[in-house]
Amino acid sequence: MARTTIRTEDITSATITTSKISGLAASATTDTTDASNISSGTLAPARMGSGTPGSGNFLRGDGSWQSAGGGIVGVSTFTSSGTWTKATREAALGVTIKRVIVEVVGGGGGGERSSSSSGYSNGGGGGYARKLIDVSTISSATVTVGAGGIGRTGSNGVGTNGGNTIWSDGTNTITGGGGSGNGPPASGGTASGGDFNLRGKWGSTQGIGGDSFYGHGSADGNESVYGYGAGGRGGYNANAGNGTDGIVIVTEIAG
Repeated sequence: MARTTIRTEDITSATITTSKISGLAASATTDTTDASNISSGTLAPARMGSGTPGSGNFLRGDGSWQSAGGGIVGVSTFTSSGTWTKATREAALGVTIKRVIVEVVGGGGGGERSSSSSGYSNGGGGGYARKLIDVSTISSATVTVGAGGIGRTGSNGVGTNGGNTIWSDGTNTITGGGGSGNGPPASGGTASGGDFNLRGKWGSTQGIGGDSFYGHGSADGNESVYGYGAGGRGGYNANAGNGTDGIVIVTEIAG
C-alpha cells in the first residue's frame, strides 16, 4: 500500500484548493453546529434573513426582513402658526412617516356688549375639520392658527370674529373657520377640506359662548373659556370676553 506523506505546510495552510475537496461528502464541508450550541457572539442581521435589515424593519416568519408597517408614532400640536416638516419629525421619531391625521379648529368669536338685556350675543365657536393624508410625496405644510376674537369693551358693540385655522401642504387645504363675534346670535365657524367637517356652535343670547370640538364657551358673567376655538361671553352693560385661539393637531403614522 502506498504511503502518503503529510507535510507540515499542508496542515497549517489556511487555504485548501477546490480540487482537494471536490471528492468529499457534503457533510464534510458544511457546518452542522446546532443553534443551541451558540452561546456567545452576535450574528450579523444581514445573515439572519433575506432583504434589508434596519431600525424600521422586522424579521418575518418566512425569513425575510419587512417594514414594520403602520402605527401611530407621534403627535405634533400647533397652538401658534408654524411649519410641519416631515423630515424633521422622521429624524426625531426614527421612522418613516407614511400618513398623518390632521385636525384643525378655528378661533372662537369675541363676545358682544350691549345695554339691552336681549340684544347682545356670546361669540360663536370655531369650525372643526379632520383629514387623513398620505404624505409620501409631501415634505412640509404651512400651519396657520386662528386667533380668538376680541370681546367688546368700553362701549356697546359687537366683538371681532375668530381667525381661520388652516393646514396647507400644496395638495391639501384644510380650514376651520373662526366663529363670529357679531350677533345676536353669533354664528359658529364653518369648516372645509376635511374628510369630516363640523360647524362650531352658535353663540347664544343670554347664554354661553359657542362650543368648538375642542373648546367650551364661557357663560354670561363668567370670564372663563376652556380649550381651543371657544366663543367669548357677551356683556349686558359690561365688558364682553374674548374667544380662545384655534389649534392644529397632527397625528403621525409610520408606514
